Amino acid sequence: MATWGLVIETTVGIGERKHSEAYVLAHVEGTRDEALVELEQRARHHSPEHPRSPKRRRLFRESDGFLLVIDGAWQSFSTRFTVAELLEDSAAPAKPARLPKGEPAPVTAAPPPSSPPPVERYADGVPVRPAWLGRNDLP
Repeated sequence: MATWGLVIETTVGIGERKHSEAYVLAHVEGTRDEALVELEQRARHHSPEHPRSPKRRRLFRESDGFLLVIDGAWQSFSTRFTVAELLEDSAAPAKPARLPKGEPAPVTAAPPPSSPPPVERYADGVPVRPAWLGRNDLP
């Protein structure tokens, strides 16, 4: 079964700083049509940051997804929703090795989650020691 990525490309910023950014909304296991159904639901309910006062909203179907165009008072903003098959992922978890038929899978106990140390706070809830203090990775 294929893994499909639901990709969004959206307009961010305004004026001279207006540009496009892309990121993966989610992954869907199944058929391309199942992924398109999920993508359509997300496109229909998507509420972008800009424009602040939308005047008109149009959702178009394309071969690989959807295009949402929202007209604002001064400018139009677009968001493209695309479904794409995931071929490779460098950050994917390792797949377990296949065992011969008839052998049960080994059971490994997960280590208990460690809780962060308690943070001393003032009466209003603000930490006494800032989280960034003492970090070596900051300039």
